[in-house]
Amino acid sequence: MESIHLYKIMKKRNNYIDWDTYFLAMVELNAMRSKDPNTQVGAVVVNDLKHIIASGYNGLPRGLNDDDFPWSREGKWEETKYPYVVHAEANAILSATFSVRGCTMYTSQFPCYECAKTIVQAGITKVIYSDNKYKDTIQNQVSKKILTTAKVDLVYKKAIKVIIE
Repeated sequence: MESIHLYKIMKKRNNYIDWDTYFLAMVELNAMRSKDPNTQVGAVVVNDLKHIIASGYNGLPRGLNDDDFPWSREGKWEETKYPYVVHAEANAILSATFSVRGCTMYTSQFPCYECAKTIVQAGITKVIYSDNKYKDTIQNQVSKKILTTAKVDLVYKKAIKVIIE
């Protein structure tokens, strides 16, 4: 009898985080894996059951030594990071062991136009992002046009900062 009484009194905790906040926190943790000294981006792909089926961060392709390639943003193109780094969104899609069709992607940065094409081609139907630092560029407008024309639902949501010491 006593346990039934406690059950009626006890209520669930109300200050838990929602799914979007949870997955955006996971994105922040993934971004912390990036070796890029300037930009760290993370991504996770989630299915309709709220299971993470893939994750990624911006970095070099598998098998390439991080110390043997440039990380600079300035200089001759071949001497910068740009021709070598795989973006977090593409990394997540490429690392998926299941189809990502119909899934949601969470990312810490609004996808670039190259990643937008990959997202559409993979069949991802929703992108939730926590930052859009290139929002005023023509490249960002192209990316947005690709995603919206393909009817990918775009949602901005501020992420909580994950601090690990």
